[in-house]
Parts: sequence; structure tokens; C-alpha cells
Amino acid sequence: MTKNCTVGRYLVERLSQLGLDHLFSIAGDYAIHWLTDYVQPSSIQVIQEVNELNAGYAADGYARLKGIGALCATYSAGSLCAVNALAGAYVERVPIVLINGTPSIKQTLTFEQTGFSAHHFITGRETDLQCFEHITVAAIRLDNQDTAPLLIDYALIQCITKRQPIYIELLSDVINLDCDPPQGTLTRARIVSDPTSLSDSLLKIIERLSNATNPLIWVGVEVDRYGIHDKVQELIQRLKIPFVTELMSKSIISEDNIMFAGVLDGQASSEAVQSIVKDSDFILALGVWLTDINSLGWEPDYSKTAFASLQTVKLGTSFIPQVTLADFVDGLLDANLLTHNQREPAPSDSSLISTSHNPNDQITYQGFYDYISRFIDKNTIIGSDSSLNYFGSLLLKVNPVHGFIAQPSYSSIGYIGPAATGVCLAMQENQRFIAITGDGGFQMSAQCLSTQTRFGLNPIIIVIDNGVYGVEQWLSDASIFDTDVSNDKPFFKECFLHRWDYSKLADVFHCKGWKASTYQELECAITEALATQGCPSIIHVVVPSKSIPDNAKWKAAIDSGKH
Repeated sequence: MTKNCTVGRYLVERLSQLGLDHLFSIAGDYAIHWLTDYVQPSSIQVIQEVNELNAGYAADGYARLKGIGALCATYSAGSLCAVNALAGAYVERVPIVLINGTPSIKQTLTFEQTGFSAHHFITGRETDLQCFEHITVAAIRLDNQDTAPLLIDYALIQCITKRQPIYIELLSDVINLDCDPPQGTLTRARIVSDPTSLSDSLLKIIERLSNATNPLIWVGVEVDRYGIHDKVQELIQRLKIPFVTELMSKSIISEDNIMFAGVLDGQASSEAVQSIVKDSDFILALGVWLTDINSLGWEPDYSKTAFASLQTVKLGTSFIPQVTLADFVDGLLDANLLTHNQREPAPSDSSLISTSHNPNDQITYQGFYDYISRFIDKNTIIGSDSSLNYFGSLLLKVNPVHGFIAQPSYSSIGYIGPAATGVCLAMQENQRFIAITGDGGFQMSAQCLSTQTRFGLNPIIIVIDNGVYGVEQWLSDASIFDTDVSNDKPFFKECFLHRWDYSKLADVFHCKGWKASTYQELECAITEALATQGCPSIIHVVVPSKSIPDNAKWKAAIDSGKH
């Protein structure tokens, strides 16, 4: 513990205590002295990013594995560029700390009372604070050395308790002011269940589980956010009930688990998963958050599905509030109940993918996913951007816990490339990250290759190039992808992209690049990329514009008027 403490040092020590080893930053004069004088000499490594949006995505990817992430920007011109990244983390409950280097008290008062503006000011002290208070669980302004420690502790406790972003304004003239040193360590605030609600919910769900002949457990993302993987896995093993995940929670429990049946995401799910859901007479959804990416043309049967999430238990018209997921799972474990027809699920479709292709054939969207499955092993982490790649990656089998990274609820295209920077810094040394993105998304954040090269990181970034915003066309009108009829229907004009030669970006950013239009070229590219260390690899995969993964074709048929 530091005896002589300042506000700047206090913040660094608290972040370090919470396990932060890397901080993403953009040079800005209002924050640069804190970074230089306090962060650089500490155990936290500063990762200099190329823009604030990429820094936010990198902090998000980092936090999903590490438990907390952080970025530092400068006032307004910098911090407001990170709004989209913080909004996504807020929606998906990812704990990120945004430290915003802020003009001094003197500069603020001068601007507010005379109109003489310091650079980056918009309307004074409230602009950034008001923007971020809507997409964070705490937004604080450190303008006093005596209140700063209390405010920092409050905000960080909110961050680790609610697993959502916080915003900290660090005034440039307060950084070096003396304050009390940190006392003790920060821990999550308790979230308690109402005893009567907990008891009532357990009685209702235990009765349904005990009487069910084909129960199913649906494991959701909240299991991950609140760190109760082990308890849920123990419950599954005790009950010997098959389980499915959702796209948001894919691989939070290893997909090697014998009770794993697959990923449930509406009509994009495998036939085996759709069948097991249809045949189940009771589904217990633990920590599932419903989104339109979960449904995808499929409406959950609320009469047979109990949702334990968001501090409530819901079944049909029954609504029981103030029940935490952790207490609820503990109660199920304590009940030692037995279920009927204990069974293992049939092998998931992902383990039955064919990889037989003519080496000289043109790559298709589905063919790419068939082919790449052979390169995924127990040390591979897969990332998918918001694109048609959600569909293909959904069926890939990934074995490590936290072996899949995506942002499917907020779904901001361009996320996965810069998120790869954070994932590579947070993952284990023996792991390898493969990020799969669409060409439209990658064009939004391609500078991520610069940061990854600078720090010797080695993600493999695969850009699927179909020349269009394919998922936007699919969402609006998927009939264009219906290959069962003669279809010369054009894409929306707004969906066409200016095409890049993505592999040539390797020359710009000093990394490695390949272009693949055939399966033989894809084989060579992936093999060489896996052997590459010390820099990122970019693989440019060209597919036909109207090619889509097989499990996305259901909407093409609907939009064509066939169903």
C-alpha cells in the first residue's frame, strides 16, 4: 500500500488490484501525464491504440476473458469516439472502465464564465458526463482530492458488481493532488434474494423438473457474467440433463461436455437442437437473455420454458421477482432432486460436418465453414463479427471455456477485429485466436492490424469478401439469396461495398497476408497462418455475393414467399 498517495496513483492501484494488466489508450494532452507518470511505471502495460473505437472494442474483448478492461481517452474529441464501444459493453454486460482525461478546473470555469474555450470543449463540464451516464452504471467526475477515493471505489464496485461499464473524468489538475491511500480490497456488492421469492421459485421449478420426462437446460450468458459456471456444470452433471447454449453464451461451458447438445438460436440452430427443443416437455433457461438473435424466426414456448435471469424467475404467467441466479442454482443443488429419463444427447451436428471439397473449387460461405472446422483444436478461440458469420460459427465446435467471442446482442459490425487485440493479450499463452469477419465490418476497423503488429500479437483475421453488406441485405430481404429459383434480383444499392485487396494490407501494416478463392488456397493460407508468430495474419477469402451459410437459408425461403 502506498503511504504518499495521489489521485492518479490511487486510480492505478485500484485498477491493478482488480486484475487489470493492460490498458488501451490514445495519446491526448489531458490524459498523457497520468499515463506517463502513473500508469507506465506501474504493473499495468499501456497498449497504444490507433483510435478510441478500436480501443473500446479491444478493452471489451480483453474484459470478456480477464474480468475487467480499461481504456483511456481525452475529452470529447477522443472519448465520444468510444461511445459505440461502451454502449455495446453496457448492453452485453462487459465490465469496462473508461478514464477520460479532462480539462482543469481553471479551464472549465474560464469557459463557462467568459466563453474562452479550451480545445475539445463543447458545452462545459456536463457534455461528456451526460453522454456516458446513459450507457454506464456509474459516471463520476474527479474534481476534488478528498472525494476522489470514495468516488473511484464506488464506481469500480458498481463495475464489478453489475458487470457493466463505468466512466471516470480525471481532471488534469487533480491527478497529482494528495489523497488517502487505498484501504483493503474492492469486492462485489451483495445482491440478495427475497427468501420467500426464492423458496416459491424453487418449489415451482423443482416440481416441473421432477415431473418432466424430457427436460432440457438452456445455459445463458448471465451464467458467465456472474461467474457461476462451475455450479451450473455441477447441476447438469448431477441431473444428467442435456444442455444447450445461446450464441451469446456459446462455450461458456466446454462444448466437450458429454451433455452438450448444441447452440439454440431459433431456426439457425442445427436440426438436432431444434428436435431436442421440440421434444422437451420442460426447458430450464438459466441466465438466458432473450433477443431477436436468440429467436431468429422461432418463438420460445413460454408455457414449458422457465427463465431464471435478471433477478427474476418466470414461467408462463408466473412472475417471481428478486431471485438471484446464484441463489437459485444453489437452491437446486441443495435440493438433490432426481429427474426422469436421464440421458446423453445425440452427437451435435457440428461434429458431423463434411470437409470433402475439390481443391480447385471456388469457396462458398458454407464450404468455408465446413473446411475450417478441421483447423479448430482444444487451444483455439473463435471470434465472429456481426455478419453472416454468426450463422456459420454458431455450428462450429469450440472446446475451451470462453472459446467463442462475439457481440450478438448489440451487434456492431467491425467489433471482432479490434476485440482480437484484447483477446490476444488476455488469453493463455498456448491459445490461438481466429477472428472471422465480413468485409463490410472489417473496413470499419482495419487499423486493428497496426496495433496487433506493434505489440507482436498473432490473431488470424479471416475476412469473408462477398462485396456487400450481406447481413444487412439478409435482414431486410433475404429472398435474393434463394438459390432454389432463378434469381437475378439485385442487392440494395446501399449494400454494395468498395472492394479492397485485403491481403495487401499486410504490406501496409507489416504483417502476413494471403488471398484464397479456392479450397487449396485456403488450406495453404490457414496452414501458414497457424505457423506464423509475432504478428497478425490476414486471410482474404473470396466467396460469391449470393452465397450464404446453410443455416441462414430459412429466411431466404420465407422472404421468397415459400413459407
